[in-house]
Parts: sequence; C-alpha cells; structure tokens
Amino acid sequence: MQRPGGASGGGSEPYFFLSYAHTPPSDSRSGDPDLLVDRFFEDLCADVMQMTDLPRGAAAGFMDRRLTPGEGWPASLSDALSRCRVFVPLYSPRYFSSEQCGKEWFFFSRRTAYHRAAGARRMEGMVPALWVPVPPESLPGPAESLQFSQADLGPDYASEGLYGLSRLGYLHSDYERVVYHLAKRIVTVAHETRIPPGRRADYRDVPSAFEPADGVQELRVVVLAGSRRDRTGARCADCYGPSPVDWNPYHPHSKRALADHVADLARSLDYRVRVGAFEDEAERMLAPGPPTGPELLLVDRWALTDPRHRGLLQRLDAVPRPWISIMLPWNRDHAGAARREEELQAATEEALHRKLHEGPTSYRLTRTLLPNLDVFYDDLPTAVRRASQQYLRHAVTHPPEGEPVRLPRLMGPLAPGVPDPPPGRGPGRPDGPSDPQPGHRPDDDYTDIGGGAA
Repeated sequence: MQRPGGASGGGSEPYFFLSYAHTPPSDSRSGDPDLLVDRFFEDLCADVMQMTDLPRGAAAGFMDRRLTPGEGWPASLSDALSRCRVFVPLYSPRYFSSEQCGKEWFFFSRRTAYHRAAGARRMEGMVPALWVPVPPESLPGPAESLQFSQADLGPDYASEGLYGLSRLGYLHSDYERVVYHLAKRIVTVAHETRIPPGRRADYRDVPSAFEPADGVQELRVVVLAGSRRDRTGARCADCYGPSPVDWNPYHPHSKRALADHVADLARSLDYRVRVGAFEDEAERMLAPGPPTGPELLLVDRWALTDPRHRGLLQRLDAVPRPWISIMLPWNRDHAGAARREEELQAATEEALHRKLHEGPTSYRLTRTLLPNLDVFYDDLPTAVRRASQQYLRHAVTHPPEGEPVRLPRLMGPLAPGVPDPPPGRGPGRPDGPSDPQPGHRPDDDYTDIGGGAA
C-alpha cells in the first residue's frame, strides 16, 4: 500500500508535482537540509486529501525524495510529470539556478503547449509557492510571465516565504493558513484545467527552461509554405491560411499554426520569438555577413513544387548558414501525399541537395521528415539549441574597450635587463600572429537540418 503523497503508481494521476531545489548540507553534522520541504509536502498532501475524494492510498502529490531505493529516477520523474494535474514550483534563488528544476519546468510546459494543439485555451496548470523570497527582477522569463499573486496570502508570506513561516514559531498559524490556501488553489486549478496526460519521454534529454543559450534572447521563426491564394499541388485546404505563417501541416490533429507551437515552446526556453514568411525574409537570410541571431526555417514540401520557392531555397542551400536550423514537417495522411511522393522527394532533393548529402554526418538530415506533432515536439528543442550554438560560434564579438589585460605569468620574473613584452603581442592577440579561424570546425559550414537523431 502506498502512503498518501508518495510516488504514484497503478496509473493514478497525482494532483500535483512538487518541483524544488535540493539544498546541499552545510556540513556532515547538519542533518537533512530538505526536512522542512518534506514536511511542507506532507502538509500539502494532507490538505489536498481533505478537499478531494481521492481514495485511500491514492497519490495526492509527487515528490522525488519519496522514490523507493532501486526505482528508476528519470523514468519516475518523466511518468509523474506526464500525468500530474498541477505543477507546483517552489520558488527560491537556488530553484532558478537548478538545471533539474529547469528541466521539470520545461517538461510540464511542453505538455501544456501540446494541449493547445487541439485549439484549447491557454492553460498554465501551475501553482507557484514561495519557499524563500525572490526579487522580481531575478525571475527568468518563463517565471516572470506566469501570474503569481502573493497579496492574498499575507505580508509575512511575501516577506518570509514558507521557509521563514515554518522556522519562526510565532508565525506557525500563518504557515498553516498559507498551506491550506495553496492546497485550495491546487484543487481548483486541477479541476479547471484538466490537462490531458502527456507522452512519457526521456527526462534527461529535455533542456532547462532557465538557461537560454549563453545569453541568446531572440529566435526568428521563418516559414516557407503556401497560402490559400497559392494552390500549388494537391494539398489539405484546411492546412493553409491567408499567409504562409498560418501553415498547419498537422491538421486535423492540430488546430493552430505550426509557428504558434514553435513560439510557445521557445518562450518556455526564455526566448523572444519573431515569426515571418520566407519570401519576406529570404534576402536578409541570404545577405553576406555575420548572423544577427539563431533562426528556425520550417519548410512545406508542397511549396517546393513551385520553381520560385525551390529557387530561393537552392540559393540558401548554396551558402553556409549553420545558425539556421531547417525542419521538414510532413503529414503523409493528406490527400495526394502518397501519390506524389516521388515528385515531392525530387523537389526536396533539388532544393536541399547540399544539406542532404554533403558535410559531416551530424549535420546531414538525420530525420528526413517529421511525420506528426509528437515527433516535431521531440525534435524542436534540439533544433533551437543547435541554431543558438552555431549563432554564438559565428557572431561578431566585441571585446571591451581599453588596454588589454596582461596575462599572468606562470613562471618567475624575467631575468634582469630583459624588457617585458608589450601588451597585446603574441599568438591569438589582435596585433600578433594567430591561428587561422580559431575554434573553426568543418561542420560549421553546414546549415543544420532537422532536430534530433532518428
């Protein structure tokens, strides 16, 4: 029998998943540094049980420290995150610097974004709790955009957090009141949102929502597709709108434009997103010079039957642009897809021949087509991450103004009478010899296509 609040089993859906940052012990004699978090979890589970009709032994909540020895840690986290009704992040300065917490946040955010595929209204499904006060300016983008009101829980909660309320004896009644109201919010959100269970994925492969790639803040999403005015090929009429950016290749499963899916997930990774049509962006993308940011190009194979579209993509294929990740969403269930597959494949080969067949294996098309929304969501974080990494490799850097700082010597001082070398001289410095293209690798010359491995 499972105690309330333990790891979920038997296919039950825990009401909430408690996401918290593990605190390292200050020394070997300090005891369990997360004991108070564990007590808060028990109290929260007890209140949720009182407010619901959960049967005896059901999981009111999930907390990773309740996993039994030998239980698969990544699989158990993935299972709980894919089925929990509400996500409860326990805010603290340590929380937003934790890679594990960022992964948990993104995993749940991806599930809510996927739920919107069917046209559902936006549902966060999150109930933040304040463990230790965090200055608003320290919140990362995903947390900053989440509505988080503390006023109705009292000034002591806002100034001390749950940790302070539980530590200070004279505030114990405030602690109990806050836990009670958080439990009410969890139950209310669980009943109002009803986010369907998601697919179980490998938790270790997801990125952190709190770590944009080395300061990269903006992602351009460019769509090469037709529109309702452009009747190229036998296509699903419901997949197109007035503009190419309205392209929805996964209709009828998805009710939203593919670019909207990308924007939701990219914002979960703390990017600002700009969306545009390829015809409007092509000359900028083809212009010589360094990149202005990472980009994601979504290509509709039906559009490549148009010689004009195919010619523009051929020009992009002919020049190295590794900071542009290309993805090929495809729905083979649409009318005419199977019958014209040979023609579509030939058009794709012609437009993307270099990217498909040249360059190191890691930069070839590893998954030729993305046949459904599940596969697209799996590959998207990798495609975004690769574009950001390649942008940082090729972007122009601006060294700080002023005299260069002299490198420290690892050996003793120079012999008497030997003058110091002038600053700025030596390998790799502006006025000295340097290696050609330091850090350059052959695979830098290839636009990345696709998201992850097949």
